[in-house]
Amino acid sequence: MARNGLAGKGPGRYNEKTGRDYSYDKKYQKKKKLVKRRVELNKANRKSGTYGNGDGMDKSHTRSGKLVNEKQSQNRARNGANGKSTKK
Repeated sequence: MARNGLAGKGPGRYNEKTGRDYSYDKKYQKKKKLVKRRVELNKANRKSGTYGNGDGMDKSHTRSGKLVNEKQSQNRARNGANGKSTKK
């Protein structure tokens, strides 16, 4: 038996452990607008020296479009209620 319990079980879209189909998420994350946003944030993180050093900091967009340092946990937990932005 394979070590990976999900190995060889279909096309790899459906996750049995979580019960989710990630095909929509994969398609959504490929959008040009989102890719551009991630590239911009990664570039800013690298430039400021916070990328990959384990300090727990991220770059976050403010409402005015400015990039600021913020804790990863706070930045990634902010999802927005009722479709409204909760940017700083």
